[in-house]
Amino acid sequence: MEMNVSLQQTEKLLKGNQAVSQFGLSMMLTRLRGQYAKDPTPAAVQNYTKEINVFLNKFQSIMGKDYETIVKL
Repeated sequence: MEMNVSLQQTEKLLKGNQAVSQFGLSMMLTRLRGQYAKDPTPAAVQNYTKEINVFLNKFQSIMGKDYETIVKL
């Protein structure tokens, strides 16, 4: 099953302060939130979404709980 976060979910994730259980995902989101604060353009959000999706799919076996949190946004 491929994990796909939408552009809208990415924006909600980067605007919010949702807790995630995986340390690597937490670190990536902290970095992306900083980038988003500087560049919230649609093209940038598309890049952030791609990065999140690559990460989630690469570590799919341990991302289940966090993915469920994200898709509920």
